[in-house]
Amino acid sequence: MEPLKTGIAAALVTLGLVAGPVLADHSQEEHAAHMAQMVADPHAQHQGHASSQAGAQVVFADVPLLDQDGRELRLKDDLVGDRIVVMGFVYTSCTTVCPVISAIMQKLQKQLGERAGRDVQLISLSIDPLRDTPERLHEYAGRFDAGGGWRWVTGSSEAVTDTLKGLGTWTANYQDHPPLIMVGDGRTQQWTRFYGFTDPAVLMARVDELSAAREHGGRSHDALAQETHP
Repeated sequence: MEPLKTGIAAALVTLGLVAGPVLADHSQEEHAAHMAQMVADPHAQHQGHASSQAGAQVVFADVPLLDQDGRELRLKDDLVGDRIVVMGFVYTSCTTVCPVISAIMQKLQKQLGERAGRDVQLISLSIDPLRDTPERLHEYAGRFDAGGGWRWVTGSSEAVTDTLKGLGTWTANYQDHPPLIMVGDGRTQQWTRFYGFTDPAVLMARVDELSAAREHGGRSHDALAQETHP
């Protein structure tokens, strides 16, 4: 597992992220299948080979979920709403890919500043609801200095499964999930899936593009460019 740890550390350095102690406590065999999936799956690639899928279809399951403080919520009504959203998928016992995804979100939170929670909602959704209680999420969120604009979400197995299927991110074995962050607009339902260790600057650029589209009546950046340069 030493080469794996080196690769993860290299990705963090490339992205300008600091993993801290979350990568230090490492099981020797944990996630071997997870990482093999990353190599085999073209959507699950390391930094430098990240890919994106624009126009992603998203359906929000109307099921009760819980945040890291144990408060019940509905994903669409209480978190997404009319906001621009950045959503990551992690689980707290993951010691390889998930800390990198969370560190990316942490850097994005810093870049957003006061926009986080006001204009842009950050969400980390657990894909291991059997183990990830609100208490565990609360402790885990603290490792990444999560502020009020960054909510961590879990729920019953059925509710989380329905939620993940609606978002198009469900996998039969949660340990095989690809590194994934979604960025979208709850108002216009424009969603993009970013696979791999996506540079926070790329995510920030998509957030800014969605914000600009709102200022121009919901028209996309590409549409505005065509109007300017027919």
